[in-house]
Amino acid sequence: MTEKDFSLRLAKLREEKGVSARDMSLSMGQNPGYINNIESGKSMPSLSGIFYICEYLGISPKDFFDIDAASPSKASELYSIAKGLSNEQLDNLIALAKGLRK
Repeated sequence: MTEKDFSLRLAKLREEKGVSARDMSLSMGQNPGYINNIESGKSMPSLSGIFYICEYLGISPKDFFDIDAASPSKASELYSIAKGLSNEQLDNLIALAKGLRK
């Protein structure tokens, strides 16, 4: 993932969450332009900054960097729900998901 890809991914995931760059920055305890600077390519977060960004977005770093995952926060939510289902319920959920992909 290039720096530009990182910036675009962050912007997409932030917008999905429905929060402004300024509000996200302030919620993370950063200066108001922190996220905007990352999204515009002016700066890049530290490794710990990446972890804080992912925590704020409610996703894992793996999910952040998996650009094939269109909506990792929703996939994570689905996974959390699926963990409490029986085998039969999981089979039904898998069949439903396969049907939706067609």
